[in-house]
Amino acid sequence: MAPRGPGSPSNLVPWAAAVLLVVGAKRALALPEICIQCPGSVRNLSEVALYCKQTPELMLQARCCLNQKGTILGLDLQNCSLKDPGPNFPQAQTAVIIDLQANPLKDDLANIFRGFTQLQTLILPQDVSCPGGINAWNTVTFYMNNQTCQGQRNLCNSTGDQEMCPENGSCVPDGPGLLQCVCADGFHGYKCMRQGSFSLLMFFGILGSTTLSVSILLWGTQRRKAKAS
Repeated sequence: MAPRGPGSPSNLVPWAAAVLLVVGAKRALALPEICIQCPGSVRNLSEVALYCKQTPELMLQARCCLNQKGTILGLDLQNCSLKDPGPNFPQAQTAVIIDLQANPLKDDLANIFRGFTQLQTLILPQDVSCPGGINAWNTVTFYMNNQTCQGQRNLCNSTGDQEMCPENGSCVPDGPGLLQCVCADGFHGYKCMRQGSFSLLMFFGILGSTTLSVSILLWGTQRRKAKAS
């Protein structure tokens, strides 16, 4: 039987396995910090796991449900002893479903969810109110150990106040119970009243001249004090 050379298929198998292992390790290391903030992984029967398994293109990694681009669509931080979701929580602004039940959370969560415009299902401890209140959601359902906030409402469509934003601005959602006014293209400044692009050259020119004037004034004051002494 002829000896197998270094390039034979049997010798390539361990090398290929090692490469795949390295690639897998790199992908694991590239997980967003919020996904590994709490030890463990998503439970098989959790709402986040059920949502993720409905679509073959989605995958469960640590505490997150990710698409093939690594975007967070689901986050399961239940039973993580959290008083607040932490500084990495904005990494999950693309999430459609988030589970925070069984945590000693503070009751006021409104500003924590600023920017979470895609969120449609939020599971919370029973004693923590849905961010934005019941008017920010289509349904709020109470269970024995938790509550579910379902279907985030677009308050821009439900306020009925046409003058809430200036004439050259428009209302856009900014999370549960939150909204903001955005200037139309070509407008900026206070109440979107200034037309044209914002001039960075003028801004830095004024800032630079002001800084120079203050520096000269301070230099002159120091020289007078030095002469007086």
